[in-house]
Amino acid sequence: MPDWTYHPLRGIAAAMLGEGRSRRLALRALAAVGSLPGGARLIAQGLGHLHPHPSLAGTVSGVPVRARVGVVVPPSAAHAAVRAMAPLGAGLIEVAPVAPADVPEVRRAAAGRRVPVVVRTGEPMVADALKGHVDAVLGPDPDLVRTSSPSVDDAARVLADPRKTVLATPAVLIEAGPGWFARVLEAATPAEAPPGLRALGADPRRWPGWWWGVLMGAGVIVFALGAAVVTLGPILLWYDRDFLGAEPYHLHAISHRLPGFLQHDRITLAGSMAAIGVLYAGIAAGGLRRRWPWARRAYLVSGSIGFLSWFSFAGFGFLEPVHTVATAVLLPTFLLAMRRTTGRPRWRVLPEGPERLRRRALTGQLLMVVTGFGLFAGGVVVSAVGLTEVFVPSDLEFLRADPDAMRAANPRLLPFIAHDRVTFGGALVAAGAAITLLGMWAWRRGEGWLWWVLAAAGAAGFLPAVVVHGAIGYVDLWHLAPVFLGMVLTVTALALARPYLCARARATVSPPRSARSRSRAVPRPR
Repeated sequence: MPDWTYHPLRGIAAAMLGEGRSRRLALRALAAVGSLPGGARLIAQGLGHLHPHPSLAGTVSGVPVRARVGVVVPPSAAHAAVRAMAPLGAGLIEVAPVAPADVPEVRRAAAGRRVPVVVRTGEPMVADALKGHVDAVLGPDPDLVRTSSPSVDDAARVLADPRKTVLATPAVLIEAGPGWFARVLEAATPAEAPPGLRALGADPRRWPGWWWGVLMGAGVIVFALGAAVVTLGPILLWYDRDFLGAEPYHLHAISHRLPGFLQHDRITLAGSMAAIGVLYAGIAAGGLRRRWPWARRAYLVSGSIGFLSWFSFAGFGFLEPVHTVATAVLLPTFLLAMRRTTGRPRWRVLPEGPERLRRRALTGQLLMVVTGFGLFAGGVVVSAVGLTEVFVPSDLEFLRADPDAMRAANPRLLPFIAHDRVTFGGALVAAGAAITLLGMWAWRRGEGWLWWVLAAAGAAGFLPAVVVHGAIGYVDLWHLAPVFLGMVLTVTALALARPYLCARARATVSPPRSARSRSRAVPRPR
């Protein structure tokens, strides 16, 4: 859950504005976003897709609610809460206590509600004035549990009783972050154990979508390794030579550094492809297999970007047979992985654990999202350069060649290089999208698979780029600065988040055998 938006600013806001004002400021900020066209959907999607299980629905004083978790706010915050809380996952908003002077404000707030709004008051004239404007006026209700504790586990235990509804105070959301509703709903959702590999069977027609997703990730890795082997060997395949009308030694005659430059382009592309394969296999095995609501959307967004980048050949007239075969093989597995499945969720939610570790993990989450967004933006820039200038100044300084001279030597050389650049840019965009969405949506305690997937993808993407630049002598620090920055951010994020993401459920420790023997040896009193 992207709760990092609250924690870095919470202490500053509370110190400067006071706790009460900082709460109102946070609510108004979310309300402002939620009031924009598409803002409510943006908030909900940013929290990782809120789909409450049917068992979490219920009624409050005869009013049906989609989720038995909500918030209780004073009348002064009602208008902002009504617009901000529903996209965050609240199924009910209680305004309390309401006095006669608060009636106009409550009426104005309830007019734009997306979820039921109820009020609590001890004055009959207030109840009469609000009838028809709110969904219910509450009296004493033992099934409404109002809490000031940010504990997700306590709230989930209350929701285990289908008659109970949990209402959080604004202090809970300031303390725990806006993802509190989503975490409570996930912890309270009944789940079953995910299937193992033995459950697949021998008939591919019966394989679930997540298994096809794993196969696609593995296929991308295989093609990436094949591209790396070719690049380190002959550099150019037969169709490359046919398109250029040249052999590697012709390239060397244009610039003795040109073959190495082509190797550096293609090795970095192969590393990015390997990282994408790791990410896709991880999303499938860790997300799709356990029916996390966010997993299908993350897979679809990143995969669509990757396949669309293949059409870059249309702008250069260079149709790669191997790339075409890879697309023809992998596209069906991608479509099979995207099949919708039904059934109970299969995820496991661990207790939240120490707050100190959770806050460190939130900082790591922020750094990982920044890394993913940086890769996405970098891929856009690389693609734009490939479609226009082809080279950046440091490229030309390394090659010690002029683009016009290269174009004169071989008219197809620049389109050939530009094709590689645009393909690499598309791979960066796809990888950046996957990392950003994983950082926003999959960040939960005990999701050790996520830590390993991000670590493996980072190694596959960053290390080959650094090694090949050093091997060919292209060591311009300004050129490599984004790579080193990405490595530092990734390592820092994973180091901060490891105790949180890789936490395990505590096993019940049985007493030592000697202790059990002594306990059996003691006669019971009669």
